[in-house]
Amino acid sequence: MQDLSVGILQFDQIWQDKKVNFERVLRLLEAQPKLDLLLLPEMFHTGFSMQIEHADNWADSEGLYFLKELARDRAMAIYTSLMVRDQDAYFNRGVFVEPNGEIYSYDKRKAFGLGREDEYFTPGRQEIIVSYKDWNINLQICYDLRFPELIRNRIDTMGQTAYDLLLYVANWPEKRIAHWDALLKARAIENQCYVSACNRVGTDGNELVYNGHSQAIDMFGNYLLEPHEQEGIFVVHLAKNSLLAGRKSLPFLKDA
Repeated sequence: MQDLSVGILQFDQIWQDKKVNFERVLRLLEAQPKLDLLLLPEMFHTGFSMQIEHADNWADSEGLYFLKELARDRAMAIYTSLMVRDQDAYFNRGVFVEPNGEIYSYDKRKAFGLGREDEYFTPGRQEIIVSYKDWNINLQICYDLRFPELIRNRIDTMGQTAYDLLLYVANWPEKRIAHWDALLKARAIENQCYVSACNRVGTDGNELVYNGHSQAIDMFGNYLLEPHEQEGIFVVHLAKNSLLAGRKSLPFLKDA
């Protein structure tokens, strides 16, 4: 079973300045060795903005083009989200970009009403699980974290578990960071999976303060990467064999 090397890039997104955010990502990655997968915060090239005039057109998204080039050049997959316009609707759209250019998209299912996201963005309707390097990976975005019913792990009739890794990308503010920490651990334990989560730092255009707390957790609720508050890239190695052994020793999912 192949282990997975995951880089979590926690940075101070510059409000609605796509070009500068591209440059920041490239600068922070300059000295980083090879990764299998890179996570970037939610709406990575605009920040969590409701000003939909800054949305990319999905058919020719400059953000998606940047991610495809980066994934190809670095021979790694990338997961993040973008503000996009697709036909006549706007979405907070997660994108999982493989090095070969293959793209899987996930539209955030729970719009953040407190931030008026529900007034601008159409919610998604479908769970998306991506298979990559022998890992089944469930794609999630920020506010989805508060709704465990969206991603209940399960075992099929062949005894196969639906997914091994939950990914969360977020703009989750400091004033509710205790919720973020607690809920991420809960999702790992109740679904017997790894969780890797990427949040931002800094202050956005709405004067909301973010203190990161990007992290990685195993199925027992133990930190593989403890929460950090500084800008930077943090790398964690996920072992598939350890996950399988843990599920075998505690076969709780079959009783769900």
